[in-house]
Amino acid sequence: MAQAYPQFQERNVELVAISVDDRTYAFQMADLVGAEYPVLADATQYVTKSYGVYNLLNDNVAAPATFIIRSDGGIAWRHIAEDITDRPTSPDILAEIDRLIK
Repeated sequence: MAQAYPQFQERNVELVAISVDDRTYAFQMADLVGAEYPVLADATQYVTKSYGVYNLLNDNVAAPATFIIRSDGGIAWRHIAEDITDRPTSPDILAEIDRLIK
């Protein structure tokens, strides 16, 4: 995602990552992957539980999930992983954004 971030910005779309780790670890991971986009810490799992993705894989963390949120706060598209490797690629997400923009 870090490498594709400029392509999201070209579409006037903000990319945000949410981690169930505490702030320190979440920011360390952001530095490790070179994230220029916001990385938010959800150490209490409030957000991930609200979106229904916490502990889906019985591992006490949030399942990998991608949401496209409309400007009104509604969910326009989502992908919730069935395992740790099930993640859409940046080109897949960008294609979905392009479809929604049209």
